[in-house]
Amino acid sequence: MTTAESFNCSETELGKAKLLGELRSNIDPTDQRTGLETWTVAFAPDNSYFAWSKGHRMVKLIPLRRLPLYLENNGAEGVNELNGHQLDAPSDEKPREEKDIDCGDLCWSVAFGCDILGRRRKSKANPHWSRFQTRCPLILATGLACGKIKTWDVEKGEILHFLIDHKDTVRDLKFAPDGSLMLVSASRDTSLKVWDLKDDGNMVASLRGHQKWIYSCTWSHNTEMLASVGMERMVLLWNMETYALIGRLEGHHNDVVACAFSPDDALLATASWDTRVLLWDPYTQEIIHELLHMIPPPRPIFASGANSNWVRGCSFSRNGSYLASIADDKYVRFWSLSRSDVPEKIARVPNGLCCTYSPDGSVLACGTRNGSVYFIQSPIQAQTLKNICRQSIRHNLPTQSIEELEIPPKLKRFLCYEAI
Repeated sequence: MTTAESFNCSETELGKAKLLGELRSNIDPTDQRTGLETWTVAFAPDNSYFAWSKGHRMVKLIPLRRLPLYLENNGAEGVNELNGHQLDAPSDEKPREEKDIDCGDLCWSVAFGCDILGRRRKSKANPHWSRFQTRCPLILATGLACGKIKTWDVEKGEILHFLIDHKDTVRDLKFAPDGSLMLVSASRDTSLKVWDLKDDGNMVASLRGHQKWIYSCTWSHNTEMLASVGMERMVLLWNMETYALIGRLEGHHNDVVACAFSPDDALLATASWDTRVLLWDPYTQEIIHELLHMIPPPRPIFASGANSNWVRGCSFSRNGSYLASIADDKYVRFWSLSRSDVPEKIARVPNGLCCTYSPDGSVLACGTRNGSVYFIQSPIQAQTLKNICRQSIRHNLPTQSIEELEIPPKLKRFLCYEAI
């Protein structure tokens, strides 16, 4: 695969994103046994911890302020990018300690949840009783190969819940972003489960619509929708108030392995082994743009097979200016939403499997097949006033409401991200 086939231009024309450092697994690099991979990584929403599924059944929790001490590959000069405002924390703050959690089985997924006082979703939970006695606890959920889910009190390192219902590997976990501690799990048993951790971890709903393995799921930021993807080359959309299936998005030619909503929920990004990331309007369920990882893209009959440009993951930055993707061609790409034909910056990450942005959007963490994690400095772009206005409007208005406005067609296309 040549550079031109991957980027539609020479590699020297693209900006290089800075490698801040690497968390290296102590596993022998020649060991090819299953279970060594870092399939998932996660930042705590309060910037306190980084969760690293480091292979086999271990998850390491590293205080974000101390993360630079663990990095190799000359990452010391980038410590400020990793820590952000955490370096300005009060000196009398109780120091956090690293923790090693033995999950008891191969860990395939991790997710942080943070309780926000008073936030509850509709359920039959007793409002006068809660297992959690501390205010705003930080919780870690781990999905295991055996189909079980364990949740942990991060500060104490103690297990809170043992959730049992899946019959196969729990491939992904996502907490609702509203602080309600509603957890969705996606499994190879073709089902999605919704759990209410404020109701002692009781299962609220079981969502069935997939016929094959589910790889990933994601909440919209307003918690009204859920997207799920898997082996069926399609994306399923769910209404999370009624738990009803509201759409099947078809357009990929191979397994769809990752998905993410933009911060204003106006875009849904889906990554596939067909070498593309598609940007959808989740309200009209139409494709708006496609981000190509192979130029020209393979025909559908070839895209459905094996190739060296499978896209493994995608993640939006906090302000929605960039979308990051990671692929089998050993590159991470940073796509600016103001220009989607070529990536703005790239970074080399061999054997990448997943990627996720830090809460402040300055750093991208990438998990790899050998258990290591690369930290890449994200490009920074000052938000233009028109983009800020667009995001503010789209936070409150779905596409159908935009179409009903009596405004010029050009402005409608801009607000609907048809002209980005």
